[in-house]
Formats: sequence, C-alpha cells, structure tokens
Amino acid sequence: MNPAFMKEAIKLAQDGMRNEIGGPFGAVVVKDGKIVGKGCNQVTSSNDPTAHAEVVAIRDACNNLGTYQLEDCEVYTSCEPCPMCLGAIYWSRVKRVFFACNHKDASAIGFDDHFIYQEIELPLEDRHIPFAPLMREDALTVFHEWKEKEDKKHY
Repeated sequence: MNPAFMKEAIKLAQDGMRNEIGGPFGAVVVKDGKIVGKGCNQVTSSNDPTAHAEVVAIRDACNNLGTYQLEDCEVYTSCEPCPMCLGAIYWSRVKRVFFACNHKDASAIGFDDHFIYQEIELPLEDRHIPFAPLMREDALTVFHEWKEKEDKKHY
C-alpha cells in the first residue's frame, strides 16, 4: 500500500474532471512499485460508456506491458469500482485493489450503481432492459469449436 499511488489516482480524477474529460474518477495500475497504467474517466469526452477510469487504466497497463493479464499488479482507484469495473478488474487478474471514496460517496453525487446489482438478481424477463435468449444452438457450435481448438490461447 502506497499513498503516493492513491494521490496520483485522485489527481487524475481531479484533472480529468476539471478538463471536461469526464466524471471525477481516476485510477492507476502499479507493478513492481511503478505506475504502468493511468486513467481518468473519459465517458463524456470519448462518447464511450465503458471508458471508466479503471477500464482506461487497465487498457493502458495492458498496452504498456504487452499482455492481457495483470497478475502481478495492483489498482489504486479514487472510488470503489462499479460493477463493470469490478468485472474488468477480475478479468485482468490484478492481485489487489485500493480505493478512496466508496459507493455511498459516489451515490451521494449522482453516481449510483446499486440498481445494476439489483438487476443482476432479477430473472431475465423482469429486468429493466429485457434479455431474451436467441439462436443458442447455432452459437454453441462456435463454443464446441473453441473447446476442440488445439492452438487456443487460454485466458
């Protein structure tokens, strides 16, 4: 745990917000005591709803390290990750996350993701955005091909 890395994440959040890049969120990815990825929220400036600070920092770190897995890395983020960022963190395989503000702090300024957690628990047909299965058997043929593929890259 290194407060200097959290200070950098908070600075990225503030700079991004002040420069109209996006909301007040910043993150860094650290490996072996060095920052290898940085990000601030870029949702509004990039017209990309997935451009949250953690996702931007993970993409930057993966690009800089030439890998899609960050097993030996830590994430420092100015706010507790939302469900999407939580998923990205788990998929990237980072070993630890440090956060400053929590989800209640984010909710208090208009960034409430509690409804997403509620939606996950609902049956598909009861979700706010309806989800319906379609052409599963056709898509399963691709999964079967992947299962048999001998030269696949596991991740």
